[in-house]
Amino acid sequence: MAKKKTRGGSAAASPSPDTAPGKKPGRMKQIFEAYKQTQREDPSTLPWMLGALIGCIVLFSLLLWLILDAPIYGAFIGLAFGLIAALFILGRRAERAAYAKIEGQQGAELAAMQSIRRGWNVERDPAALEPRGHTMLFRASGRPGIALVVSGSNGPARKLMGKEVSRMERLFPNVPVHGIHVGRGEDEIPLPKLATYMQRMKPTLTKHEAGEVSRRLQAMPNPIRQAVPKGVDPMRARPNRRAMRGR
Repeated sequence: MAKKKTRGGSAAASPSPDTAPGKKPGRMKQIFEAYKQTQREDPSTLPWMLGALIGCIVLFSLLLWLILDAPIYGAFIGLAFGLIAALFILGRRAERAAYAKIEGQQGAELAAMQSIRRGWNVERDPAALEPRGHTMLFRASGRPGIALVVSGSNGPARKLMGKEVSRMERLFPNVPVHGIHVGRGEDEIPLPKLATYMQRMKPTLTKHEAGEVSRRLQAMPNPIRQAVPKGVDPMRARPNRRAMRGR
């Protein structure tokens, strides 16, 4: 069968799989891109990965040589486990590099909270805001109760946290409320450990109770979104002083 020709006389070419629009990169390409970015941020990534790979090969070769007198098979088994160990190290280093890149930025706490796969319902919008200090407080709910997360433990952060904790305890008297300050100071949780810290909290509510608390929180009006017009950044919003003076 003859190929269908276009008006210019050349055969109509179908887009190749590599140039197809919207195609996601393959798993190997994703791993390679993650390695390049992580190695750029943390040059010790490659030595650790090679050390894990070589260490597994040597270990399994010695074990099977001593047990079965078959070091070749041990090398193949060690290679498989070494690749798994190297990828595990890459994943942990990539996560650490990602947190180091966003640490100290506004909204970094929300990004860490959203990395929790299950167990917590994380609200996307800030639950409270202190405009002068540019301090935002984020909220999540789950079986351990209600978690309030704010960056730092300075005066504005503690004032904002205390006010929101009191409000949640008044609205949910039988639900534990956890105030979490994120940072590197005393009594603060480092950003890379925030997700793990929240996941290790002891559950005190049943699934039904946790779901009821989440529904009540979602039904509550958000004063920040109500006070700021749509499309306006709440961190850049300024009050109308002329209107405040009655002019």
